[in-house]
Amino acid sequence: MKKRRLPALVAAMTAASVLAACSGGTNSGSGSSSGAKTLTLASVDQGSVEDVVKAFEAANPGVKVNYTTGGADQYTQQIRTQLSSGTAPDVMTVWPGNGNAMTTFVAAKAGYLLDLSDRPWAAKQPDAVKTVSQYDGKTYTGIFGVNGIGAVYNQQAMDKAGLTAPTTWTQLLTFCQAAAGKGTPAFALGLQDLWVTQIVLYALVSTVVYADDRDFDSKMQAGQATFANSPWTTAMAKYQAMDKAGCFQQKPLGTSYEATQTLAATGKTLGIIQGNWIVALLKKKNPAGTFVLKALPATDDPATFIMPGAAGAGYAVNAKAKNKDLAVKFVDFVMSPQGMSVFNQKQGSLPSLPDSGSAVDPALAELTKYISEGRTVPFMDQLWPNPKVQQTMLTGIQEIFSKQSTPDKVLTAMDADYRAGT
Repeated sequence: MKKRRLPALVAAMTAASVLAACSGGTNSGSGSSSGAKTLTLASVDQGSVEDVVKAFEAANPGVKVNYTTGGADQYTQQIRTQLSSGTAPDVMTVWPGNGNAMTTFVAAKAGYLLDLSDRPWAAKQPDAVKTVSQYDGKTYTGIFGVNGIGAVYNQQAMDKAGLTAPTTWTQLLTFCQAAAGKGTPAFALGLQDLWVTQIVLYALVSTVVYADDRDFDSKMQAGQATFANSPWTTAMAKYQAMDKAGCFQQKPLGTSYEATQTLAATGKTLGIIQGNWIVALLKKKNPAGTFVLKALPATDDPATFIMPGAAGAGYAVNAKAKNKDLAVKFVDFVMSPQGMSVFNQKQGSLPSLPDSGSAVDPALAELTKYISEGRTVPFMDQLWPNPKVQQTMLTGIQEIFSKQSTPDKVLTAMDADYRAGT
């Protein structure tokens, strides 16, 4: 097993240097004499893919996996560049649906992914997973987990502060003010990483928009609704209200995703609003800690709360993989009870396939309940017609926090990108 961290991208890099940074390292083992038993892999599953690789190598003596891990933002840029230049790894993280440049719909449409429809696990995927792991009726992505977004609380930090998790919107603002008053902000927020900007908003939108209109996405697709003239404006306003109430630590724009993990794990904040995958990362930083994920209160009526809950990222095979057979074997392993169990336990995610045998982390009891009761909606971008909508939203939220834009301007721009279609 050989691991390399993906190199950091710097905005000022020239196109040539970006290409050089993107094409280095990933295929380092494929040219050796043992290339038939060397697999190259790029992943965003830092903290969990390592154990899956070890298990795969143990189950396949003589096989070596050369892999890289990195943050979602830099990963997307680098892999797209590598795919275009023919230097991409054999297996890659691919997101479900249509939200960004490395989603199933976008990458499969471009011809970058190998058709995996004949794999034994493909037909077993639930319909909700198939809709975002397939393109044009063919399966391209093996999705091993179902994820949700909510407020993750550090129970020891909560006990020390003498506070309890809020269950209504009004209580949430009071909770944030009380936490700030005690010198321990409620939630860590890392807006330095672009993808993080959407998480709090999604947690609010799920209830604010979809509690009263489960058909909102269908209306958007039919041209009967817009972001700018919908409860999305309310959700944006609530995001700002949380900031004003002191829900987040100082300077979130200067705080990275990695730094927020430390803040929440060590009790410098009482928690973090993130996906369930954060639980495993927090436990890694604080093995003695107790962390619990709950729905983020977006209104004063808990009976109407909805959580974002959807298929998480998975793995796909490069259509031009140098070792396709081994690549397919790896994805099959990821989707097997053994591989899925490792991922689910390390990430704190829920298994995507029935009867997988994966144990569910008690920290996710509320998310599990919401899923079983049908009180979840897909991550919003998974059903958008093109990646530009999400990109406009992400950069727009950063600009709102830096006072360079307003919610109305961002939502109007999102509408324009949405209308542009696929």
